Amino acid sequence: MTQDNPHLSRRTALRTVAGASLVSMAGCLNNGDSPGNGNSTPSDEGGVIQQVTVEGTELVVEYSSEEEVDQINLVQPNGELFGQRETAAGSQQVSFEIGTSYEPGEYTVVALSGEETLAESSSLIQPEIGIQEVGLYRNNPEKPWDEVYGDTETDRLKNGEAYVTVENTGSGPEAVVELIFSGDVPNPVEDPRGSGMYETEQVVISPGETTDLFSGSFPFGSESEEGMGCSPDGNSGQFTVTVRTQVSGDQVSESFDVQYSGSTEMSDCEVSITEA
Repeated sequence: MTQDNPHLSRRTALRTVAGASLVSMAGCLNNGDSPGNGNSTPSDEGGVIQQVTVEGTELVVEYSSEEEVDQINLVQPNGELFGQRETAAGSQQVSFEIGTSYEPGEYTVVALSGEETLAESSSLIQPEIGIQEVGLYRNNPEKPWDEVYGDTETDRLKNGEAYVTVENTGSGPEAVVELIFSGDVPNPVEDPRGSGMYETEQVVISPGETTDLFSGSFPFGSESEEGMGCSPDGNSGQFTVTVRTQVSGDQVSESFDVQYSGSTEMSDCEVSITEA
């Protein structure tokens, strides 16, 4: 992503000046005027940097109005300047758009008054994605399937569409860019064309957020050539769901046990999925 001036040194970053920006705040990362682990409580009264938070893809800094703060700088983990904001009269907040192309690590917020550094506060900004659940249309009709796919897709959905619930337990935003099903599913998708998610190249997940990824393929569709799927005698196996992320560059995988029983038609098949 484009930063305000990525080539300035840390020393220069503490003393340069740029434009102002305001935004609301949520989700505390770290507080106070000294480095922290990203989970501390609000600072004592009188602290210059009172709170550092992430809302969506923005980092928000709240500072004391009682101090003569005229500039807030944000320094990247590599020590270079990420961005800088002048403070506005009567304001107690500035924000930095970090997006989903930032470098995970410890960021330092610096409050300045002219050439004087009033305070510094360090926060770990790092996403952490986990897979919570996998489900099918036939077992979860309360999900917003029609909103995602439209009414015309209903019949196809009954024949194999799936969702994957993921959670970001980290302190920074993340983008999921690929969804893969492999193993004992009737229609494995090990190398999907595109992202493997329905009509989207990425899904942005804010810290603390849980969301559903809807597959663009039909992993639980017609029976595979290997015979995996529904049969009168039943079938069982294990499959793996993998999500690939952009910010951390990880591939997160979870395995699930699956049982198929009933009719040979997948639309009438009973499918039971449990954690492996």
